[in-house]
Amino acid sequence: MKSSTVTLRRGLCVMLAALSLVTSAAIVAEERAPLFYRNPMNPAVTSPVPAKDAMGMDYTPVYAEDSGKDAAVVSIDPAVVQNLGVRTEAVKRGTFSRRIDTVGTVAYDEHHMSHVHMRAEGWIERLSIHYAGERVQAGAVLFQIYSPTIANAQEELLQALRVGQADLIDASRERLQLLGVDAQQIKALERSRHATARIGVYAPQSGVVTTLNVREGMYVTPDVEVLSLADLSSVWLVADVYERQAAWVAVGQPAEVRVSSRPGEVYQGEVDFIYPSLDPKTRTLRARMRFDNPGEELKPGMYANVQILAAPRENVLSVPRQALIRAGRADRVIVALGEGKFRAAEVVTGTESGDDIEIVSGLQGDERVVVSGQFLIDSEANIKASTLRMQSAAQPDVPPSTKAAAMIGGEGTVTAVMAEHRMLSIDHGPIEALGWPAMTMDFTLTERADLTGVRVGSRIRFTLVPSEPADSGTYRIDSVQVME
Repeated sequence: MKSSTVTLRRGLCVMLAALSLVTSAAIVAEERAPLFYRNPMNPAVTSPVPAKDAMGMDYTPVYAEDSGKDAAVVSIDPAVVQNLGVRTEAVKRGTFSRRIDTVGTVAYDEHHMSHVHMRAEGWIERLSIHYAGERVQAGAVLFQIYSPTIANAQEELLQALRVGQADLIDASRERLQLLGVDAQQIKALERSRHATARIGVYAPQSGVVTTLNVREGMYVTPDVEVLSLADLSSVWLVADVYERQAAWVAVGQPAEVRVSSRPGEVYQGEVDFIYPSLDPKTRTLRARMRFDNPGEELKPGMYANVQILAAPRENVLSVPRQALIRAGRADRVIVALGEGKFRAAEVVTGTESGDDIEIVSGLQGDERVVVSGQFLIDSEANIKASTLRMQSAAQPDVPPSTKAAAMIGGEGTVTAVMAEHRMLSIDHGPIEALGWPAMTMDFTLTERADLTGVRVGSRIRFTLVPSEPADSGTYRIDSVQVME
C-alpha cells in the first residue's frame, strides 16, 4: 500500500511538472505573439494577420518589445555592426579652435606701386620701355618727352638768370619743378645756360612695369597714365571670408598660406586689414595679409589656400562633421549606447571649424556618436518610430504631430537631374529598411528637397518618405545632402 502511494505521488509530480512547462511555453508564446505584420516595402501598410505583398514577400512581424516607449532606440547584432563598418567617436568637450579655411589671391602691394603721369602735355620720344613686365631700376630713364610748355618754362628761367633778379629766378625754378622736371636737370640747365628740347623722365622706384599705355610718338596729356611700376619684394594676399564667419576674423590673427606652385611650403603671416564691406557678388568679406617676397615666389594673380586661426572658444561641445545627419527640419546624430544599441538624437548645431561642428544642444558630452554607417541606423530608427506612431494613431488622445511619416535614408550617385520636373535619377546602394537591392531609380522630390549643388555625378545622401496615398508602395525624396 505504501509503495502504491509513493508511485501515485511521483506520477502526480511528473504531471504537474509537464503542465508547468506547457504553461510556461504558452506564456512565452503569448509574450512573443506579434502585435501586427508590416509590409516590407512600405512600413505604413500593416496587417493584423500574416500576409504577402504584391511581390510575394512576407509581411514582417512586429512584437510587443519592438514597440517600447523609446522608439528611437534600435538593436543591431554585433556581427551586423561589424559587417556594416560602423565606426564611433567620442563627443568632445574643450577648446574649439575656430579655423577659417578659405581661398585667396596674391596681389600687388599697393604701398610699393608707382604711377607715372606727365604734368604737361607733349610727345613721347625715345621710349626705353618696350613691354609690360619689363624690369627697371630706380633712377633709370623711362622715356624722353618734348613739351612746348616745359620748353617755355626753361626759357623763362634762363631769362631770369640773365637779369639776375632772385625772386624771378626762384619763381621760374619752382615752375619747372611743378611741371615735373627734376632738380638734377634744373641744375644742369642753370650750368649750361642752354634750353633742351627734350626732358628725361626717370623711374621713381625699382620694380616691374605692370601697365604700359604709350608708344613712341604718342601725344600725352596729364590725364593719361603713361605707365605703372610695382615692387614685388612685398605682396598682398586678399582672402574671401564667408559671411557667416565674418564676426570671427580680426586684425592681428595669424594665418597660414599654401600655394600649389610650392608644395609643402607654408607661408606665415597675419591679418593686417579687413575691408569694411562685403563683396556684392560673392557675399564674402575680404581680409588682407602682407607677405615679404624676397625671392618673388608669390606671383600676383596666384590662387592660395588660406587658414586664418580665429580666437578659440572654451568648453565647447563638438562632434565630427561627418557624424551629422542633415534633415529638412532638424539635424540628427546617432548615439551608440553599447551592446549593439543605438539611438537617434536631434541636435542643434553651431559653428563649423575644419572637420568638427559645434553642438549647442541635444548631447551631454559623455556619449559616443556614429561616424560611419549612421544613415542605415537612422533609417531603422525612423522605421521603428513610425511603427509606434501607427500604433498611437488608433488612440484618439494622441496628438497629430506624432503621426508624421517615417523617413528612410540611402546613399547613391546622381545619374540625371530633371530640375524642371523635380526629379532625380540615382544609382543607389541597398536600402535595407525597404528590402531594396542596389539599383538605378527615378525619384520625385517633395517641396522641401533642395537641389542646390546637386549635379550629375554628385555623391549624395537622401531620405525618403512614402508617397500619397501611404499604401501606394512608392517613395519620394524629402532631403538631399551632397557628400564631400
